[in-house]
Amino acid sequence: MSTSEHKAPMAAVGSYESILPFKAIGLDVVVVTEENYDRTPLTLNKFSRDGYAVLFLEEELFARFRDEVDEINEYSDLSIIPVPDQKGSMRVGLESIRRNVERAVGMDIFGEK
Repeated sequence: MSTSEHKAPMAAVGSYESILPFKAIGLDVVVVTEENYDRTPLTLNKFSRDGYAVLFLEEELFARFRDEVDEINEYSDLSIIPVPDQKGSMRVGLESIRRNVERAVGMDIFGEK
């Protein structure tokens, strides 16, 4: 199978400090501020509709808009990946992986005994 010259785009959404590294490597970015915070679900849906493959989303936003993220994950090919901000990880990423694996295999294989 040959590789395509057309690659699905990737993006990052979050505070300026959190997404600056993603901008530096050429990803499309949306800086979330107090003024546009409530429009985050619309932004996520736009990336989904526009055929993006991966979206890196700041953990705080991932947690706050969890219902919207879950809906997009269920009905689109966009993979939304939580990333920590400068304060450090909220462990949202690990919990997201655990939930997705549990949904895929039918049980929590990471469960503690």
